[in-house]
This record gives sequence, structure tokens and C-alpha cells, in this order.
Amino acid sequence: MSVSAFSLTRFPSGISGLLQVAFLLILLLLLFKAAQLYLHRQWLLKAVQQFPCPPSHWLFGHKDKWEKLISQDSPLEVFQHVSLMTLDSIMKCAFSYQGNIQLDRSSQSYIQAIGDLNNLFFSRVRNVFHQNDTIYSLSSNGRLSKYASNLAHEHTDQVIKQRKAQLQNESELEKVRRQRRLDFLDILLFARTEDGSSLSDKDVRAEVDTFMFEGHDTTASGISWILYALATHPTHQKKCREEVQSLLGDGSSVTWDHLDQMPYTTMCIKEALRLYSPVPAVVRELSKPVTFPDGRSLPKGIIVTLSIYALHHNSKVWPNPEVFDPSRFAPDSTRHSHSFLPFSGGSRNCIGKQFAMNEMKVAVALTLLRFELLPDPTRVPIPIPRLVLKSKNGIHLRLRKLH
Repeated sequence: MSVSAFSLTRFPSGISGLLQVAFLLILLLLLFKAAQLYLHRQWLLKAVQQFPCPPSHWLFGHKDKWEKLISQDSPLEVFQHVSLMTLDSIMKCAFSYQGNIQLDRSSQSYIQAIGDLNNLFFSRVRNVFHQNDTIYSLSSNGRLSKYASNLAHEHTDQVIKQRKAQLQNESELEKVRRQRRLDFLDILLFARTEDGSSLSDKDVRAEVDTFMFEGHDTTASGISWILYALATHPTHQKKCREEVQSLLGDGSSVTWDHLDQMPYTTMCIKEALRLYSPVPAVVRELSKPVTFPDGRSLPKGIIVTLSIYALHHNSKVWPNPEVFDPSRFAPDSTRHSHSFLPFSGGSRNCIGKQFAMNEMKVAVALTLLRFELLPDPTRVPIPIPRLVLKSKNGIHLRLRKLH
């Protein structure tokens, strides 16, 4: 009888102990996963420092293309052409691509698919019924989203497959081994993580998907709006051109050293990125509770949207926020460390931000060296927030050849 009573009193505590052990195991598993993700990102950031190729190889043939287009003496919608240029640059710099994006129909389909996904994502977040995956998959937008996603994945899969096939060639493999700087895709394919294992096909595809999208679409947005900002502020455009001409003369060869010798052009680029944030907002999950200065708070685990566009146009952070004033970014200027976030901030900021900034400098410098930028007063662009900042009616400019 006493044994039976003893067993009954211990049984509940045994269940409680098991639950505690299970909770600890789950917690340890989550911590391990978080540490694994952190180490993977740190490894990736370290790997990206080897990338990319010298800037003298960027913007292949696009200046000649623009010269042919402006001969038609009509305003040019620059966003689509800049998108092709940035995709061409990222493909050659990061993925060892040897073709011509301008003539590659699948690449143009990829750009169209990315544009469709941009619009579909924005449309979905505004529809409460489409938050359910099953309902969304049955809708016309859901089917179009799946089709566009498949097109985008097919493009990246083909790029990876093609590069793997090339690396089966012994001479190509030897050439890669002799290179001082590897392309981004080669870094992924040859890489070993901290535990000595290589990245899985799924991991490689995920990184390629992210870098290809971020490396062309956001940069295309940034460059297009920068060109528009300079077109509408001719005094600043002239000062940038004079700086570039003093540095490069009439040539087109840009080196790494040149990129650090364009202070005024860099100031104008940053001010344009403030006015026209390429990524208008980011979404984050709070890892801990946050209490604001006014006493209001948000709990841990909630999803929040941070409006970078609103931050950059906040008069309490930036006096006269709608005025284009590059002096805000003068070397001796002071501002809060998180007042300017074109590439987000913190541990989840853009891993390709240095490449993007350098590409913008090269694109602006070589464009100003050959063309005067003029706005089209009949078609003033209307910014619309998507995954990247675009214009409802396009970004139309007149390009006047200088030489």
C-alpha cells in the first residue's frame, strides 16, 4: 500500500522533470541553430571580402549602347536599361558569366520575373486573405507568383550548373586556382565552413538567389534615382563631373584607388540614396522586448516593419529633408550612426553593400564622363514603394553626349 502511494506521488513530478528536460533540449537546439546561422553569416562576410573583380571590368559595353539610344533624340527610360547593366555586371563579376545579358532572352525573362515578384509581394501583404498560403496558391496572383519564382530559380540554377560544368575542365580549374580574387560563385563552390564541410546545393542556390537579386535590382534602383537626382541638380552634377574628369581625364579605366578619391561624388550619391532609398522598408522579428522613449513597448517575437524611407525623410533627423544637400555627408559632418540606412543596419545588414556602393560610384563616374544628364519635365517620376523603390511612370532622362 505504501509503495503504491509513493509511486502515485512521484509520478507527477516525473512528468514535470521530463518536460523540463525537453524544454532545455529544445532551447539548446534553438541556440545551436542561431549560432550556426551566425557563424555561416560571419563566414560569408569574410568570403565576400575577396570579391569582386577590379572595377575596370564593370559596365561592359553599356556606354556604347546608350550612345546609340540617345541618337534617337528622345528621353530615355533609364531604369530598364540600368537593370540590364547591373545584372550584366553582377553576372560577370560574381558568377563567371561569359555571355551578353542584352542578347540573352532568359536573362531578360529573369528581370521581368523579378519585377513581377516585386509587385506581387506588395499586393499580397495588402490583402488579408492572401496571408494564408493555401488560399494564395489558389488565386491568380498566387499562380503567377509561383510561375515567376520558377523562372527566377531556373535562371539561378542554370548559372550554377553552367559554372560547375566549366570547373570540370582542368584548364579552367587551374586558371581559377591562380586567381588572386575569386568570383562570388566560385567562393561558394570552393568554400569550406568552420567544420570543414562544403555548402549544400540548397545553400549555394539560396546565396546565389539572394546575391543576384540584391546585386542587380536594388543597385539598379539606386543608380537610376542617383542619375535623376543629378539631372535635376545641374550645379552638383557639374561639380561631380569636374571631380571625375580631374581624376580620370577622358579615359574610362577605373581602379580601386580611384573609388576612394571621389569625395564630392560620394557625397552626392549618399544624398540621393537618402532621398530615394533603394529599399524603402525592411521587416524584422524582435529578438527581445523594446520600450520606446514615450513609454510604449512591443513584445518579443512580434514582426515589425521599419520604414527606411520615413527615417530618411524625418525632419527631426534630417533638417529640410526634401532638399538635396550633399553637404550632409561632408567628411566633417556629424549624425547618428543609424540615421542613414540605405543598406539596413546591424547584424542583418546587406552583405553586398560595399560592392553596391562601388558599382554606383563606377556607374556615375563613367556616365558623367560621357553624358550630360537632363530631366524630362513632362514626365516627373512618381516614387512607389515596392521591395525596391521604383517609379510609377518610369524614370525618363535626356542624355546629351559630351564628346
